[in-house]
Amino acid sequence: MTSKNIDIAREYFQAVQAGDLARVGELLDESVVWHQPGANRFSGDHKGRDAVFAVLGGMMETSRGSFAIDQVHSMMGNGDTVAATIHFTGGHESGSMSMDGVDVLRLKDGRIAEVWLFSADQSAEDAFWGR
Repeated sequence: MTSKNIDIAREYFQAVQAGDLARVGELLDESVVWHQPGANRFSGDHKGRDAVFAVLGGMMETSRGSFAIDQVHSMMGNGDTVAATIHFTGGHESGSMSMDGVDVLRLKDGRIAEVWLFSADQSAEDAFWGR
């Protein structure tokens, strides 16, 4: 099961990097729970595929389309959970960010049911996104 879940996570990250939102939507469970860290306008727990897409859309709007996961360094699985070490970037008129992170995905029945995100510098990410 672990290798199958890593394959699904890999497909998810590839779809995110390619901007294939239709495929991202297919890989997210309808009732996905997204745990966005920090103290910024996007922080908090977001429940459901529509809520997740609203957050991601807001991030793309705020970053003028520049927010991206530009590298997926490695993926590790443990049962129904996959951890990925990543690097992400973004920019807007007031600044930019470029940092490492860890995304943890819990899969259920072949779909991503829950996501926890971690940033190497949460204060810098909060400053980038603003309140």
